Amino acid sequence: MSLLFRNEEEEKAFEAGKDLALSCGFSEAALLDCSTIELSDAVRQMCEKNTCGMYAGNWACPPGCGSLEECRSRIGGYRWGILVQTVGELEDSLDYDGMMETEKRHKETFLKAAEMLKRQYPGLLALGVGCCTVCSSCSYPDAPCRFPDKQISSMESYGIMVSDLCRANGLGYYYGPGKIAYTSCYLLG
Repeated sequence: MSLLFRNEEEEKAFEAGKDLALSCGFSEAALLDCSTIELSDAVRQMCEKNTCGMYAGNWACPPGCGSLEECRSRIGGYRWGILVQTVGELEDSLDYDGMMETEKRHKETFLKAAEMLKRQYPGLLALGVGCCTVCSSCSYPDAPCRFPDKQISSMESYGIMVSDLCRANGLGYYYGPGKIAYTSCYLLG
C-alpha cells in the first residue's frame, strides 16, 4: 500500500478512479502524490505573456483563477489524485489538426470522467488543459462566473510545470516524434 493512502479503502478508491479514467478513454493514468505539486511564478509569468490570448480574459485563467497563494490553498487539502493523459498520433511536428483533435478528445474525456468522479468525490478539484470552455464566452471580468461548479482551470494557470509533475509521479510526458500528450489531473483524497 502506498504511503499516500490512509487505508486499503483509499487505495481501492484510487484503483477504481484510475480504472474509470482509463475506461473513459484516457491513454494513461497514474497516481498523483499531491506533495509533488509545485506552483511556480515562472509558469505564471508564461501566462502573462498571453500567448494563448486568454490572460485576463477568463475566470479560470490568471488573474481570474486567483493568486498562486489562493491556488496553493485550494490544493493544500489534498494528499492524492490521478494524473491522466491522452496521447495522440501526429503526421509530423506541424500537424496542427492532429494536435487540435487530440486536445478536443482529451477535453471531452476529461469532462466526462470529472462528472463521474464528482459523484464519488464531491470535493474533487479538476485541473485540465487550456482555458475553460464551459461557456462560449466568459463573463470575466464584468460579471461573476456563470458556472463556478463546472469551471475548469488548467494545470498551468495554477502555476504547475506539467512535465515536472509527470516526472515526479512516474508518468511519461514525451512519447517520441509523431506523438503529442495532453495531461490533466483530478485531486481526490
